Amino acid sequence: MILITRLDRYVGRTIMQSTLLVLSILVALFAFFSFVAAVDDYGKGRFGLYEVVKYVVLTIPGWIYALFPITALLGSILGLSWLTSGSEITAMRAAGVSLSRLVGSVMKIGLVWVAVGILIGETVVPVSETGAQRNRAEALEIGLHRENMGLWLREGDSFVNIGEVLPDHSLLRVTIYRFDNDVRLRDNITAARARYRGREAGSGEPYWELEDVTSSWLGRHGVSTRKAARYIWRASLTPDVVDVFTIRPEALSSWQLYRYIDHLRRNHQRTDRYRLAFWNKLLLPLATAVMVLLAVPFVIGQDRSGGMGKKILLGIMLALAFVVLSQAFGHYAVLMGLPPLLGASAPILLFLALAIYLLRRAA
Repeated sequence: MILITRLDRYVGRTIMQSTLLVLSILVALFAFFSFVAAVDDYGKGRFGLYEVVKYVVLTIPGWIYALFPITALLGSILGLSWLTSGSEITAMRAAGVSLSRLVGSVMKIGLVWVAVGILIGETVVPVSETGAQRNRAEALEIGLHRENMGLWLREGDSFVNIGEVLPDHSLLRVTIYRFDNDVRLRDNITAARARYRGREAGSGEPYWELEDVTSSWLGRHGVSTRKAARYIWRASLTPDVVDVFTIRPEALSSWQLYRYIDHLRRNHQRTDRYRLAFWNKLLLPLATAVMVLLAVPFVIGQDRSGGMGKKILLGIMLALAFVVLSQAFGHYAVLMGLPPLLGASAPILLFLALAIYLLRRAA
């Protein structure tokens, strides 16, 4: 059981207030960036002002979750700087509060942020990100509509159902329903998979190769079927269109990502990007805790080295360094074939080592 003292409540309340202030500023800033990016599609289809605002609002939980580590760092630095500027940290140390005791008080509020981050990342973000992408695609009227039974597309006199879009833009569980002029079902074609093969020479029409195909049609003597290993399907559908409906890692919880990675392996797809996202999600609580820990020696160790403005500026630079290093090393690990766990954990371990080093110097 974690014992909460009056010191813990006072330090925690101060850091909570400063972190919420930092979070509101960062979320407003990144929501503005999302709005500017979404405005590029303004006027296309039904993507008007209401749809733009709705899209931006639905992306906010994702930004909150992604910004948790740097928010925890900047919020903790700001809160401790407030205490330092009022000589409250000095008074605590003079009253016999050790550095380790102060670290314990700060880390208790850090654990609260870790719990909130896990809750948002595993429950809210998957729903909001999926809703944002689906509503945007539907408003843009790109020709595909997502339903509970997959994606639906009208192609001339045919209706097409697509079960799933894989990361390489191949399609799973494709069913084509073809109708005659009297809107009566003429035949249907089902395929286990469809792969885009480019555009035909001469006509320039896109075409797909269907695999493991079954054709069914109604004849004089009932329903007839025919199987084929391959079938050429000419359609206006292109990979650029179906890309909107590929499953993005940020739209999945950790458990969903784990299951989806296994699904991709069974379908012979590359999983590096998704495994990196999986480990980033699992390690984000640790990254948040490390950032909170780093804030203590960063402020205490620089008690006489400048005012609050300088500490905040250095904190921003430190946060940017963490973001850049995390992104760069993660992509480098995927590019070079290194284990995604290494790509996700190396920046966190580096900043943990920095925090421990600064704590020893400040002690």
